[in-house]
Amino acid sequence: MSQAFSPHAALIVVDVQPDFMPGGALACHEGDAIVPGLDALLRAHRFRHVVATQDWHPRGHVSFAGSHPGRAPFEQIALYGQPQTLWPEHCVQGTPGAALHPDVDWSALDAVIRKGSDSTVDSYSGFRENHGPHGTRPSTGLAGWLRERGVQEVFVCGLARDVCVLWTAQDAQALGLRASVLWDLSRPVTPAGDAATRATLLAQGIGIAASAEWALA
Repeated sequence: MSQAFSPHAALIVVDVQPDFMPGGALACHEGDAIVPGLDALLRAHRFRHVVATQDWHPRGHVSFAGSHPGRAPFEQIALYGQPQTLWPEHCVQGTPGAALHPDVDWSALDAVIRKGSDSTVDSYSGFRENHGPHGTRPSTGLAGWLRERGVQEVFVCGLARDVCVLWTAQDAQALGLRASVLWDLSRPVTPAGDAATRATLLAQGIGIAASAEWALA
């Protein structure tokens, strides 16, 4: 049974960019597999509000392993008192790998939230940056944008399921929005952590849903 159109629900599409696809700088496991289903969902216009996030890093970003001599990608360091994974250089501003994926019809988008553009702070969630030098997590403005439009519930999909999708859903829930992850329209960096990701979502009251529930009746 398909979901009824709701003016109070929004779709948040996280970081569907070529650098997170196979062959990209920071490929997610089967990241390209979500593209056809996401394109179909957006063309169905089942959500009044659709927001995309876009990783948008300057060169030399603090999260890049290359910014830390002697460090390798996927090592962890302490940054501002928090664990920081060091990533391969990815989604550099203005490069093809940072673009929203060209095989998706993005015409349904209401807004794009660019994140990670501060060279000194990483940013996983669509709602708040990671901890910065002052110990805070600055807002991206997305929560206020949604509230002003009467949104009460969000469905989150995209890449990567175990990082930016997870953090976005967690922040949505923490900020008072009902949150669910469209599991089939997300993929992890590595599937080894899928069970832990699912358990974390459920333990925090975040739903796990399927895009088929939003198919046209």
